[in-house]
Amino acid sequence: MEDCTPTTTNLSIYRAARSIKKRDNTLYNALRSIYEDSIFVGEIAQLWPDLPLLANLRCGSWYSSKFHSTCYFKSTDGHTNNWSFSTSRLNLHVAHLAGQKGGCIIVDSTRRGKRFPDSMSKTIPIWTCVLNRCIRNHLNSMLDTAAQTNRESNASHQDDESIRGVALDWDCSLHLPLWVSETEKASIEDRLEEWTKQLNASGADIASLAFCLKKPLRPLWISQKSVIWLNEVPDHDSWDFTPIILLTASSSSGVIQHRSTSEFSWNYIAGAGDDEESWARGLSPNLFWNHAYDLINSGPDLCNQKVADIVEKDRVYRAHRGQNAPQVTVKAPKLLESSVHFSNREVPLPLDISHIEIDIKSSDEDCAISWLGSTNLAVGTSQPAANVSNVDCILNCDRESISLSLSDAEAYLHLPIVTSKLDRFSLLSNLPSAVNFAKLNLSQGKTLLVCCHDGEDISVCVCLAILTSLFNDGGTFDNGKSFNETCITKWEMRRRLVYICKFATNARPSRGNLKQVFGFLSGGRGGSEPQTAPDMQ
Repeated sequence: MEDCTPTTTNLSIYRAARSIKKRDNTLYNALRSIYEDSIFVGEIAQLWPDLPLLANLRCGSWYSSKFHSTCYFKSTDGHTNNWSFSTSRLNLHVAHLAGQKGGCIIVDSTRRGKRFPDSMSKTIPIWTCVLNRCIRNHLNSMLDTAAQTNRESNASHQDDESIRGVALDWDCSLHLPLWVSETEKASIEDRLEEWTKQLNASGADIASLAFCLKKPLRPLWISQKSVIWLNEVPDHDSWDFTPIILLTASSSSGVIQHRSTSEFSWNYIAGAGDDEESWARGLSPNLFWNHAYDLINSGPDLCNQKVADIVEKDRVYRAHRGQNAPQVTVKAPKLLESSVHFSNREVPLPLDISHIEIDIKSSDEDCAISWLGSTNLAVGTSQPAANVSNVDCILNCDRESISLSLSDAEAYLHLPIVTSKLDRFSLLSNLPSAVNFAKLNLSQGKTLLVCCHDGEDISVCVCLAILTSLFNDGGTFDNGKSFNETCITKWEMRRRLVYICKFATNARPSRGNLKQVFGFLSGGRGGSEPQTAPDMQ
């Protein structure tokens, strides 16, 4: 007879491991871990209070209530043998902000076992190096132009010598953390020249960067294991570079940390803010910080219900304002017996949250509308669209329609477009209608807002199609004349996308949607399957 005991044993071990993991990754454990790590983030931010604090989306946005702005550096661009410099995510607003303020602090986190995410170990160092190389090339080009002018006029200028000195001292080295091997560093360095050429060809405004940045960009790394002597913290102005301080919020311990207070027992989760769809139950960073005190003090047993109440109240609030307010459904977990006994007497936790800025609104702060230069074209989210007064017409690409008080019924078009993960041709099949609507209104001198749920992907891609189809290289509306005379290539698309990202700094178009835009622009206008697009990332 076959012995089935090992199979039963293995199944029991598997179930036990899953049960332990589910118990450790509870909502309360995640929120409590985020709060504890946010204290460290606040302490580091106070060391350089003049430097703006930026959240690297999406994980980093959970770790403070006081972010100045956001950025988007992907870890996949820094994965070993997959290194990349993305012209779709240039984050030039980060470089401009660092130039204006003398540096900046970027917050992110990572799961247990790593000190820093690859976005900080390699993606951002690659980004700073490529930008530095382009700026130095621009300075050298300025010198060549000035020298030619001086030879023709037999004149000389002291400014030229000043620029020459800056160009010679401009550090273009690749600065990586010590834990990146020399072999990997050499492989990355072999690709720097190609990435520099790509950035130059993208049409990015390097001249404004060179004017804004007085010192080259350079990354620095800080984690909870970093040793910082408070009486020896240097002034950021004393460095001979513009610091991009990369702050990883979480502890990098490789073991599960069981922590307890006088009231509650909980398990610490490193990088708890990551993959919020799997644990947050509809809670957003803003909602969390608006209700942080109640949530942390509610304890493990009441936390889930507290979050459900907060999310539902916010949904109702949005619905009353005519905003997109989908019902959040959460799979009910199986009830587990708690191994920890609590006292019946409730004692408030001794938490100092005086530094938290509480927003009196119960919903997330509305995203700003981004106007694309002088094109009369704007991109943004569908949530504040109903209250926008300075647009003549609206193209809504969200799934849900919005209530508007526009006098002209033809001034509003709703095209429910879904992401490429749900439908590979949804965007492509709707682009002809979108471009025709834009053409009709822009030709009459009207202003047009293109909006979607988050204002980061679908609406950006629709704007990219409109901008390429109806505007010339200079951003002037020409009713499609230059488009009909031009063969659209991946480089031309990148140039237009870089132009959009210059104004819409939160733009995060997905590769699948960019492929559909390319298919439309290169001939697939009828809704058929798009041509194989080059890698737009």
